[in-house]
Amino acid sequence: MIPYWRLSAYYFFYFAFVGAFSPYFTLYLQSIALTATDIALLMSLMQLMRVLAPNLWGWLAERLGMRLAIVRLSALASLAGFSVFFITTEFAGLFAAMALMAFFWSAALPLAEGLTFSHLGGDGHRYGSIRVWGSVGFIAAVLALGHLLDHVPIKAVLWATAAILGGIFACALALPEAERPPLQHESVRLGEVLRRPQVQALLGACFLMSAAHGALYVFYSIFLVEHGYGKALVGWMWTLGVLAEIAVFMLMPRIMKRFALRSILLFAFACAVFRFVMIGWGADSLGLLLVAQLLHGATFGAYHAAAIAVVNLWFPGRLQSRGQALYGSLSFGAGGMLGGLISGYTWEALGAAWTYTLGSVFALAGLLWLLLGWRSASGHDANGIE
Repeated sequence: MIPYWRLSAYYFFYFAFVGAFSPYFTLYLQSIALTATDIALLMSLMQLMRVLAPNLWGWLAERLGMRLAIVRLSALASLAGFSVFFITTEFAGLFAAMALMAFFWSAALPLAEGLTFSHLGGDGHRYGSIRVWGSVGFIAAVLALGHLLDHVPIKAVLWATAAILGGIFACALALPEAERPPLQHESVRLGEVLRRPQVQALLGACFLMSAAHGALYVFYSIFLVEHGYGKALVGWMWTLGVLAEIAVFMLMPRIMKRFALRSILLFAFACAVFRFVMIGWGADSLGLLLVAQLLHGATFGAYHAAAIAVVNLWFPGRLQSRGQALYGSLSFGAGGMLGGLISGYTWEALGAAWTYTLGSVFALAGLLWLLLGWRSASGHDANGIE
């Protein structure tokens, strides 16, 4: 039987961490007098480690067969790394703490995704109904902490985030191992998969999509507060985007039956082009910001669900963990790091509007790469990829 609730609980706490950390930790860093460049550098460590760590841990999991053990170790070590934030505000100490926490935290998700698909087996379409609990966890954390921070000091972010990391560790201990696919000598090799033009186009486009989101994840909360919006509204704006994401996750089984995965991805990239221009130039219009947040359902929800489904199909058997690690490290890792670092520079040099416009340029480049590099076949193949 599928351990639905144990998997769902892990996703709940894993993304509750994102809901507490991403929107509010930058406000904490700002409160201890760090510059925008320093903040961007620290936050980019999360993406840098998502380039390095998943591939290392994925390789170890494949070689040693210790997938679940690594997920548990990463949870405990992440909590240990984060605890350093309680004892220092010096940049060197913050840098070391962020690097340690990010190295272990980023190791877990690709392995957990592979574990989930192993449990699902032929019921891969049920992934969205499990992953949606991650979005619920994000909402619970971002709303609760947003309201709390209107009444308590910003340092409460540290305590709330540490508690959530403890929850991740508890859920990791409860996760069961799944049967691993048998090693087959005739299975396709990693290099062979990576030489396919459509695979290169997908991974390259995913890199650019994450770069497009760089300024959103680093500066969106600061952006709203500087335009006069309260911290509670900041929480609601993040929540609105995730509610749209949840709706898309729940609808994805139907959407995937009606549309090819390639078409879903192209639509998501087109939405991203419009979304970041709207954020950058529509800051004084709450209506435009609301529409832009609703587009998160496409630019993350539909995009991620379709991309991870393609990766699961194109990296079969024991390549599954490596494929998920590559997807995570090249997109959320390398792409997110590039977007975050560039936004730290352009935020001070060019301003918020042009920084978000650059995000739209990244999304447009990804759209063109996907369109030209992954040619559409006539009709759909057996997997509905197109």
